Amino acid sequence: MNQQILLIVYDGACPFCSAYVSLLRLRESVHVELLSARSNDERIDKFIALGYRLDDGLLLQLDGVIYVGADAMHQLAVISNRYGTFNRIQRIVFAKRWAARAVYPLLRFGRRLVLLVLRVPSIENFLNERV
Repeated sequence: MNQQILLIVYDGACPFCSAYVSLLRLRESVHVELLSARSNDERIDKFIALGYRLDDGLLLQLDGVIYVGADAMHQLAVISNRYGTFNRIQRIVFAKRWAARAVYPLLRFGRRLVLLVLRVPSIENFLNERV
């Protein structure tokens, strides 16, 4: 069986995003690479050049196909294992595409609110300042 290649691009400055990717347990058939959207990695610039707004949510690339936001969360739920309370809960919520699309805007709003309170600049502003 071939391993799927999964790249997860998340906001490394967001405590919720960081906790989510560290708690997520994926099937052993998936090779995972985590990439902070605030890093200097050239792939970040590539995703932006392709028109992806990384402030709008999680981005994942699974075997060359790119998913963002609720669709990314849905894909992660589908390929996650069923062990552990966190995985079971996220699987219940996000394994159904319609539920992921209903809940994800609330998570994105909560992330923005937390970053505002913590005085963390948006990813876009952060990346513009580094240049």
